[in-house]
Amino acid sequence: MLSRARRRLLTPLLAAALASALTGCSLLDRSSGDTPAGQPSAGAAAGGSVPEIPTTIAAGQVSLLQRLGADAPLRSLSVQRDGAWQCVDCAGDGVTSRGTLAPEQTERLQVLLADPALAKETDQVRLYRTTCIDALTSSLLTSSGLITSQDCPGEERPPIAGEILLLLTQATPAEIKG
Repeated sequence: MLSRARRRLLTPLLAAALASALTGCSLLDRSSGDTPAGQPSAGAAAGGSVPEIPTTIAAGQVSLLQRLGADAPLRSLSVQRDGAWQCVDCAGDGVTSRGTLAPEQTERLQVLLADPALAKETDQVRLYRTTCIDALTSSLLTSSGLITSQDCPGEERPPIAGEILLLLTQATPAEIKG
C-alpha cells in the first residue's frame, strides 16, 4: 500500500522534473537555431551509459520521449530535419533503431513543426500537469518548447502536437498506446 502511495507522488514529480529539465536547460539560440559549440549532450555528460536525451532542439527537429508508468524504461526518438531518425528502446526491447521517414512524411512533419500555432500548445502556455498514474506519457520536444500528453480518459491532445505524435508513432517503432 505504501509503495502505491509513493508511486502516486513520484510520477507527477518525475514528470515535472523531466519537463523542468527539458525546458529549463534549453541552451538553444533560437535566433540562429544552433546549439553552442562544444556543449556536451545529455548522454555524453552522463558517460554514455544512458539513452541520449536531448535538452535542446533546433527548428525542424523533434524528439519524442515516452514512458508507460513510473517504473517503465524511457523510450527516446529523435528526428532530424532531413527525416533521419534514431530510436532508443522504442519497442521496449532495449534496441536502438535507425531509419528515415518517407519524403512525404518528412515534408508533413516540417509543415507541422513550422506551424506558429504549435507554440500555443507547449506545456508552459497550457500550464500542463500530468493527471494520470501509470499512463503512457508522451513528451515532444520541439524548438517551440515541450509538449506533453498522456493516454488518459478524457484528456485531449493538442491538435498539432497530436498530429506530430501520430505521424512519428506510425512511421517508426515508437508506440502511441501502452
